Order: sequence, then structure tokens, then C-alpha cells
Amino acid sequence: MDKTTRGGYGSWLWLAFSVCAGLYIVFNPNRQLAGSFAIVFSSIALEAMPFMLLGSIAGGLIESFLDRKRMIALLPGKEALAVWIAAGMGMIFPVCECAIVPIIRRLTGKGLPAAAAIAYLLGGPIVNPVVFASTCLAYRMSWRVALMRLLWGYVIATGVAMLMGRLFGRDEMLVSGASDDGRRCGHGRHRPGRGGHDHAPEGCACGRDHGHGEEAEREQAVAGKLAAAFGHALDDFMVSAPFLVAGAFIAALAQTHFDRADFAAMAANTIAASPVMMILAILLNLCSEADAFIAASFSGFVPFAAQMAFMLIGPMFDLKLLLMYRGVFRKKAICALIMLITVSVLAVSLLIGFLGSVR
Repeated sequence: MDKTTRGGYGSWLWLAFSVCAGLYIVFNPNRQLAGSFAIVFSSIALEAMPFMLLGSIAGGLIESFLDRKRMIALLPGKEALAVWIAAGMGMIFPVCECAIVPIIRRLTGKGLPAAAAIAYLLGGPIVNPVVFASTCLAYRMSWRVALMRLLWGYVIATGVAMLMGRLFGRDEMLVSGASDDGRRCGHGRHRPGRGGHDHAPEGCACGRDHGHGEEAEREQAVAGKLAAAFGHALDDFMVSAPFLVAGAFIAALAQTHFDRADFAAMAANTIAASPVMMILAILLNLCSEADAFIAASFSGFVPFAAQMAFMLIGPMFDLKLLLMYRGVFRKKAICALIMLITVSVLAVSLLIGFLGSVR
């Protein structure tokens, strides 16, 4: 999904939210309840915004400064080992799901194995220090919750990537634009030169070596790269912010307008609560740096296992990602990927609920 599509989607969501919020404020007769809602809504949104901004900046810096060939060179030749390492690369290259899909498309075009790409795609938005810190803060400095989310995210990312690698070949999984780097300079064919490098053809007016995108990037000024990085960060932040605001709006409504007794039945049944929270995460399209604050706001309403399901599935699959995946994967691969993610997250949430009930 390109920036125009994402921006239009976010704009419509922002407009709908603004209308609903305005009607709520104007026509709500209970001013005390409206005040409580405003406090809860503001606290959730303001706590989450800095982490989303930090994640957007990290994604922008990676987009502008990361040498993708060197990143691929860090991975071993064996696919299984490459998957395990790629799923944890978010600890070094932290990005949210809003920025990682374009990066994955470029990495696969540079030759990154498809299974390793999926591992980084699913693991990167969860297995990274920014998300770890935001989750820890959202759950009142609970290192246990943050570590549990990181480890389960890593397990699901590696497991799904391995299965996808077994089910599909590279060409069966990736669309044509994502399976080759498509480097072209518009100056005709290149001749292989010494050392296997491509050199500019004779008679090219510019006389430069057009086969090396990395050399062209190195020629750019650092100031230009920083400007581009913050431009990417601003775009990602502006696209993601409406989804966070909508999530905070729903969470604040749940806290201030619904009796906790109404959620007692769901809270007592992890099997029912987890799918509900998973659907909510898919619909809200939250950023992984901020979704923990929304999940934590449901504490006392739904069981912890369902909150974890919310935090695991959102960064791996939601509505915006479904559209963005179409630019990287073929339809059959997307269907298989969504099914594997959903089943894996549900199984993990049920296991967490079972272990919690045993204790």
C-alpha cells in the first residue's frame, strides 16, 4: 500500500473519529463522565505517543542509512539459522510494522531469503528495544510481561517463517517486483567488469558507475540523509497517529462507560476473550510501539492471555498490513501467512491462559 492510500485511509479514520468525539462531547449530558473519559483518553494517548514517535524516527534512520547488502551479508547461508537470526534483528534494527514492509520489499530485492524476510517482518515490530520499553512501562514496569511478549513474538516469527519456507518456494511466495532488485539506470545494458561489477557502458554521457546503489548513497551528504530520515519518520508518524487515537478512544470508552461486571463472563473465559481481542487488534491497526498501552488499559476487563494475544497479532497482521502485504507476497502466500499467524497467536494465548490457571 503506497503512501497515498495509507494517508487517505488514515485521513478518513481521523475524520470519523473527530466527528464521533465531537458528537460525544456536545451531546453527553453527564459532564462528570465526559471529564473522566477525557482524562483516561488523554493519559493513554500521551503515554503512547513518544514511543510511537521514537519508533518512527528509528524506522526513518534505518530507511536512509542502512546498507541493505551489508545487512544481508550478516546472515548465514543456512536458511534455518538465517531465520533464527532475522527474527531477532529488530533488537539491532528496530522498526514498527508501519515501516518494515517497504524495508522487507527492498531486502528481498537484494537477495534476502524469503523465509528470513518473513522472520524479520513478523519479529522486527515486536522483538525490538523500543517495544520492550513501551510494554514494560505500559504494564507498570513489569519486565516479566515485556519479556514474555518479546519471547513469544520471536517464537511465532521463527515458527511461521519456517513453515512458509517449507510450503512455498521463493517465486511462489514473492511477487515479481519483490523477487529481484530491478536495478536500472536508463543508460542501456551494463557490461560485467573485473571482479564481477557492472560498469557504465562506453559512450554514457555521465561516465559514472550506475550499478552500485550503495556508492550513490555514500555520495549523498549526511545532512540530506538526515532530512530524508526525518521525512520518512514524519510520514510514518502521521499515518499511524490516527490509529493510535482511535484505539485510545475505544479503550477510554470501555473504561469509563461499561460496567466491569459486564465483562465478567468474558474475563472468565480465555477461549472467548482471545479471539475478541485479536479481532480488535486487527481492526485498530495500532503501531507496535503504542499498542501495549491500549492492551494494558483492558486489565481487569479481559484476562492477561487475551491482552497478550492483542499485543502479538497486531504487529503481525492487521488491516493496513493486509493491504501492504499485497505489494510483497502473492495471494496464496498471504492467505497462508494470515492463517499461520492467527492459529499461532491463538495457540499461544490459550497456552498462557492454561499455564495461568494451573498456577
